[in-house]
Amino acid sequence: MKQPAAGRRCANVLMSAPETNHRTHAVAPLVLLTCVGLARLAQAQTDEIQVYDAQIAAPGVFNLTWHNNYTPDGHTSPSFPGGIAPNHTLNGVSEWAYGVTDWFEAGLYMPLYSISGTGAWTYNGFKLRTLFVKPDAANQPFFYGVNFEFSWNSAHWDQNRNTGEIRPIIGWHLGSYDLIVNPILDNSYKGFSRLDFAPATRLAYNLNKTWALAAEEYDDFGPIRGFYPASQQQHQLFGVLDYSGKPWTIEAGVGVGLTNATDHLVLKLILSRDLN
Repeated sequence: MKQPAAGRRCANVLMSAPETNHRTHAVAPLVLLTCVGLARLAQAQTDEIQVYDAQIAAPGVFNLTWHNNYTPDGHTSPSFPGGIAPNHTLNGVSEWAYGVTDWFEAGLYMPLYSISGTGAWTYNGFKLRTLFVKPDAANQPFFYGVNFEFSWNSAHWDQNRNTGEIRPIIGWHLGSYDLIVNPILDNSYKGFSRLDFAPATRLAYNLNKTWALAAEEYDDFGPIRGFYPASQQQHQLFGVLDYSGKPWTIEAGVGVGLTNATDHLVLKLILSRDLN
């Protein structure tokens, strides 16, 4: 989902320049250097489009969650050289979780994969996570938690081999409504000022104990030392339908981009069940 436009825009400028224009040839190296600098600010695509609600597996329970998202209408060039173009690409990952206590869940994301529009498969890496929450969050009027993720990335998935995520969780159950905020900081281990602010927000209406409708927004403002210009920020709004049944829970959504830097249309599907 995170596809800043800067790198793509630079590539398009170079590719569209007339071959006979000597001035263009003279400045091309400068343009290329600028593009590389902008591309380093770019974030990779995402395997997980979800707002965390502080609910975890019960102690001693293994849980499997299968994340998939597909971009039927997105950017046709990658956000950095050698990356994966979002358009017509399916990204997914299997998330294996274990409830350690009523306030701590450990998780492993593997395999993390993509299938391009041409049918090519790629392995993108894996992630470890530790999730700490207020116990029994589903039945608390106010709940909170924090998630830490540690990722190893293939070169075509992210320009940084090792990255992380700091995801605070703040939420309220207000009668039939839920309001949840995840003020996420993405970490490339390049200093505090380069933490990337990418919040996720969810407002849900629970039709009953099994079905819910929700609006979710996923944003990427850029590094906290200086946000991207508005035209390069990512803002995506999802309409979501949730089913909380047995043995599977299902979350399906359709997302539309609100800026030119965001993929225009993204579909997501999350399937989850306890394994014991």
